[in-house]
Amino acid sequence: MLSTMQDVPLTVTRILRHGMTIHGKAQVTTWTGESEPQRRSFAEIGGRATRLANALRDELGVMDDERVATLMWNNAEHVEAYFAVPSMGAILHTLNLRLPAEQLSWIVNHAADRVIIVNGTVLPLLAPLLDDLPTVEHIIVSGAGDRAVLDGAAAEVHDYEELLARHSAAFESFAWPELDERRAALMCYTSGTTGDPKGVVFSHRSIYLHSMNVNQTESMGLTDRDTTLVVVPQFHVNAWGLPHATFMTGINMLMPDRFLQPAPLAEMIERERPSHAAAVPTIWQGLLAEVTAHPRDLSSMTRVTIGGSACPPALMEAYDKLGVRLCHAWGMTETSPLGTTSNPPAGLTEEEEWPYRITQGRFPASVEPRLVGPGGDILPWDNESAGELEVRGPWVARAYYGGAGGEELVPEEKFSPDGWLRTGDVGVISPDGYLTLTDRAKDVIKSGGEWISSVELENAIMAHPEVAEAAVVAVPDDKWGERPLATVVLKEDASVDYAALKAFLVGKVAKWQVPERWVLVESVPKTSVGKFDKKGIRKQYANGELDVTRL
Repeated sequence: MLSTMQDVPLTVTRILRHGMTIHGKAQVTTWTGESEPQRRSFAEIGGRATRLANALRDELGVMDDERVATLMWNNAEHVEAYFAVPSMGAILHTLNLRLPAEQLSWIVNHAADRVIIVNGTVLPLLAPLLDDLPTVEHIIVSGAGDRAVLDGAAAEVHDYEELLARHSAAFESFAWPELDERRAALMCYTSGTTGDPKGVVFSHRSIYLHSMNVNQTESMGLTDRDTTLVVVPQFHVNAWGLPHATFMTGINMLMPDRFLQPAPLAEMIERERPSHAAAVPTIWQGLLAEVTAHPRDLSSMTRVTIGGSACPPALMEAYDKLGVRLCHAWGMTETSPLGTTSNPPAGLTEEEEWPYRITQGRFPASVEPRLVGPGGDILPWDNESAGELEVRGPWVARAYYGGAGGEELVPEEKFSPDGWLRTGDVGVISPDGYLTLTDRAKDVIKSGGEWISSVELENAIMAHPEVAEAAVVAVPDDKWGERPLATVVLKEDASVDYAALKAFLVGKVAKWQVPERWVLVESVPKTSVGKFDKKGIRKQYANGELDVTRL
């Protein structure tokens, strides 16, 4: 027997319409670096999103399933694109502006992006790539910037505000399609640990359900009385779902744009009085140093969601003294991203809460976890049996985007035969569902909330003509959580020094990925099957057995 309930699709369009009407007075405030930030109500954001949808369809001819990319900071215009593009039936593709040029070009071409919306301040990054982006037909520039760098581009260049001004803001002026909730809405690429970047495609349904999870009390627990400072980039797994979640419940957003340094963040917290914020640990380490040296009033910000990498307990304790509670969350691009949040159980003292707070958190109802041992056995939740974490749920990926042909990729190292996502993280789970990560199944380096591929770095170093071998491992770092250590074997009679090797990497990998720690060895230790023994290298480093040079 079937139910008697209505079958209404869960779509981004419905979140947009709800936010701009029911919560129309809520605001998106964008920091400008000037005396007054830019302020737009949700009603205004919705109207401008409608203008953008009309412009994309009528002037640029964007049709269903075509990709519209964004190369943007966190700001109101980016929020407008978040709603306009998927609601009209197209697919929003957020581009990570921190990626190396070669990788960024590969992603745009693999996704076959037809339009790119770009902040004017980011044009120097985009312009040199355009000759290698044959699918891009239109570039929409938002905000001030040197548009002269686009002279000679094959793609047609448009001004964002001029484009919007020519079209209606009335919601009914666009024929919003009634979309299947399982259709693609957004896509984001994760570089992973090896090989080419992998595309994760989020459905309208997964975004809707994930937004409901973000708004749960045991998750971020925000209401329309809150303002959230969204520091986590909108290109970093959709800003952890906050733009959609806020429109669902009327939470005000404070967007930092390109002003991500500790001093402007401290100023915007003091002036705009957000009650919540979300960012990776390195942001909060920098902010702590800033307010220690130059005290600011942070009293409004009582809660912070912190993820991307493990938060040092000392950092949590330091913020506790300031009245700011840091709350761990765990997730990944493939999990939309929220997988756990470390809110302790009710009825505990502060001392009793601490062991829960330093875990990665508890799983919500829609993320089902299991731990798999080396032999494939499913392990118990006893807080002792460590295995690789696998998850499944309505906002968890089941495959990767395979390219313009529409095929899917289901690599066996990432997905189990019965469809669970293999996270690559190793840990334990307590009987009441709290996750503690203890290691990584792969040798990926997690620096400041971003992934660094050790294999990619090794290949880049070994491309130097005087390098015979190179192994890269993660080592602890007080500021970034982890940083790469490069262990290098030079060819006979080679004379290259560390500074030259570091300079060689510039332009081949992202600047922030270049190692500061280097060591020369006669040979890289190997395992019994001839692979680099990275566990052995880490042990040598921990024991002080390596003569490390730090640049």
